Amino acid sequence: QVRLVESGGGSVQPGGSLRLSCTVSGYTFGSDCVAWFRQAPGKGREAVARILTNSGTSTGTTWTVDSVKGRFTISQDNAKNKVYLQMNSLKPEDAAMYYCAAAFKNWCPLHLSEYDVWGQGTQVTISS
Repeated sequence: QVRLVESGGGSVQPGGSLRLSCTVSGYTFGSDCVAWFRQAPGKGREAVARILTNSGTSTGTTWTVDSVKGRFTISQDNAKNKVYLQMNSLKPEDAAMYYCAAAFKNWCPLHLSEYDVWGQGTQVTISS
């Protein structure tokens, strides 16, 4: 059974940093898509970053939403079956529940409905 587990959330001041981890169990990625989404109260779930993983040691193809470009970086550690979201220069509008999701495809879908497995989320709060 495939499971995704997020960790690394917490409370941070504006301008601070967090690194979120998505640990994948029950599946070994070859070329598949892992994405980070976030959802703030009363809002829809928004795609933040995506990575097309690979079975080697090189960096997969990545994408980030415009609002986090230059601040957030998605990366993989294939040997550990982990995908990370490094979040720097955090802003109040970044506060949300962050979810990782996987699509067992060799491309990254645009819509959340196309993802196959979801984690339970990790909370990120921004407190001044």
